[in-house]
Amino acid sequence: MANHPSSFDKDGLLKCAKGELFGPGNPQLPEPPMLMMDRVTDISDDGGENGKGHVRAEFDIHPNLWFFACHFPGDPVMPGCLGLDGLWQLTGFNLGWRGMLGRGRALGVGEVKFTEMITPEIKQIEYHVDFTRVMDRKLKLGIANGKIFADGRLAFTAEGMKVGLFTD
Repeated sequence: MANHPSSFDKDGLLKCAKGELFGPGNPQLPEPPMLMMDRVTDISDDGGENGKGHVRAEFDIHPNLWFFACHFPGDPVMPGCLGLDGLWQLTGFNLGWRGMLGRGRALGVGEVKFTEMITPEIKQIEYHVDFTRVMDRKLKLGIANGKIFADGRLAFTAEGMKVGLFTD
């Protein structure tokens, strides 16, 4: 998109969480500790595997992240639901970045598969979100597939993620 940044640092993501990036009542990211990324490295409305838009983002993994202490004591692993939430967060972020209005809500996912665990030994995860369909009519909806890579190894796939924007 012309005149839109194609990457965001942590400060930019925190502005989005406060409702300052896309305006009040429009897509917001959650604040920490539920913000599941540290930076967006690339975003588009026409790139990705299907030419319908994409997002790439990174999350630095530290052994002291809040979820390792409770999931599971003595066997710490990042909950899969948090990885999925990160992918949903980025799907909605892309819709706001496109200029679409409304509050973002995750609406579902088709299939999720785990192939690697994200443990405290991992240094960084990378999110890949690739849109398969975007509707910008009365119904505002993004449908995308997502992948999470842990230190470069595929750890997680999510097919058919759906995020809608709502104004009521």
